[in-house]
Amino acid sequence: MLAYQHAYHAGNFADVHKHLTLFAVIRHLLRKESAITYIDTHAGRGCYPLDAEETRKLMEYRSGILPLWQARRKLGAVDPLFGAWLEGVENVQQGEEERLTHYPGSPWWLAHALRPQDRLSLFELHPGEHRHLDVQPLPANARRIHGDGLAGMARMLPVATPRLCVLIDPSYERKEEYHEVASAVQGLVRKVRHAVALVWYPLLPAGRHREMLERMREHGLRKLWQAELQLAPPSDSYGMYGSGMLVLNPPWGLEEELAMAMTKIVPLLGASARYRSGWWVEE
Repeated sequence: MLAYQHAYHAGNFADVHKHLTLFAVIRHLLRKESAITYIDTHAGRGCYPLDAEETRKLMEYRSGILPLWQARRKLGAVDPLFGAWLEGVENVQQGEEERLTHYPGSPWWLAHALRPQDRLSLFELHPGEHRHLDVQPLPANARRIHGDGLAGMARMLPVATPRLCVLIDPSYERKEEYHEVASAVQGLVRKVRHAVALVWYPLLPAGRHREMLERMREHGLRKLWQAELQLAPPSDSYGMYGSGMLVLNPPWGLEEELAMAMTKIVPLLGASARYRSGWWVEE
């Protein structure tokens, strides 16, 4: 199935959660000079015009990036991580200074973090999404690959650089993807034990993400940090009510930094919004 296109959901609250976490991890990794290989298994388009036909159908960004954008002057000044992330969002806007016109996806955040010694591989299986990604300007040490990201990542391991950072962000339209992700993370750890991996998952009433977490537990994975952002209680929702992130081998200090930023962000996402984080599996 290749029906999913992220443009319909660009800039929603889950994107904010996912990309702020990714940005925070990257900032920690860049504190050391040693080279990094980045892999994005489900890259999408790279940067999303918010007036695109697909995005205008649902306008999910209105309950995601938009309220944060409107409060950026105040909040960016009081939280260093959030302020730095918003500077990146500002860099992709076009036209009037105060108008929110575009939202940067994970390829944008990764590409703009690249140093000469680093490498980036962007996988996208959907032909239409890959065509959009293909027109994005990228540094010479980044490559676009039209193909299955989980299988492509497995073929790349181990990598030549001392460090590895992977973002795994499927649509989960197929229920099998939950098990496929758990198996992919197990294979990643087996080949590159010190890899930093970020796994996004949706919180849906069916609760299939629990199967993925249990499969990871069965695989004996350790050093997993978990964070979830909920917009509503599960009983009040027929669709995605929250966003989850797992970070394998998280950098020291990540939890506190994100928790501080989220205390500023969550109130802007609605009265029912909640954020929680902690170590999912203790060593």
